[in-house]
Amino acid sequence: MKPLKTIIVMLLLLSISTYNCNAQDVKADVEKMHQLYIEMINNSNLENIDKLYTANASIRNSDATMINGLENIKNQYKATFDSGTFTISLETTDVSQLDDNHMFVSGTFVYSKTDEPKGVLKGEFVNTLKNVNGDWKILKSYRYLETTDNASIINSVYELFSKGDIPAVLALMDDEIVWNEAESNSLADGNPYIGPDAVLNGVFARIGERYKSFTLKDVKLHEMSNNQVLATLHYVLEMKNGKTYTIQAAHHWTLKDGKIVGFQQYADTKKLADSEKI
Repeated sequence: MKPLKTIIVMLLLLSISTYNCNAQDVKADVEKMHQLYIEMINNSNLENIDKLYTANASIRNSDATMINGLENIKNQYKATFDSGTFTISLETTDVSQLDDNHMFVSGTFVYSKTDEPKGVLKGEFVNTLKNVNGDWKILKSYRYLETTDNASIINSVYELFSKGDIPAVLALMDDEIVWNEAESNSLADGNPYIGPDAVLNGVFARIGERYKSFTLKDVKLHEMSNNQVLATLHYVLEMKNGKTYTIQAAHHWTLKDGKIVGFQQYADTKKLADSEKI
């Protein structure tokens, strides 16, 4: 008969071996599910949703909105796929099994729209998975975007504008940006300008036609709460007759997920009006 100590050691080794085997199986199942999710996003394949989510699943989007129920989740993905094509990569950072039927999975993602090279979103996800008839599915999903330095984005706007790289400036704007010129500014006749094309044609193009040169100086950025940035600055306007005006201004920017969604100009509109009389 084997000594009791030997039997205990053998049982312990057996349990460790069984645990490691189960852990590897679980991680393999998670990676298989993640590959299914990547295939869904990269190929706009709605058929994978039933394989990925439980009937009562919920999603907390990166903008803090909540989607509850499989049909609503399908509708959200359909609207996303109707707006364009996307790619995503996932990296699993932790897998923790709670019991035979539930586990936590966390990781990081990089998500981008294929026709918008600058529209890349990075962040983290935390999912609760449920075992449904032998298949692991998402019960709850939480997405969090990587913290963005909004002031640095707005600083890029001014640097790009100063270089004359207007396409790059427009690329930093949300598709539904709401842009308002200061009241009594002649460019305010189109307020609000909705979308980058409206800003380009209604504001930037008219500035290019009106002035010999339009430059900015003394730009100071002030990070505010709720994804807002205040900029104080001066415009230096060189008229086509050679006369120059320096005009005090302030810009109030609003951002969401690294994109500019709102702009409000404040300016010395009397000086702007005086410059236009020449």
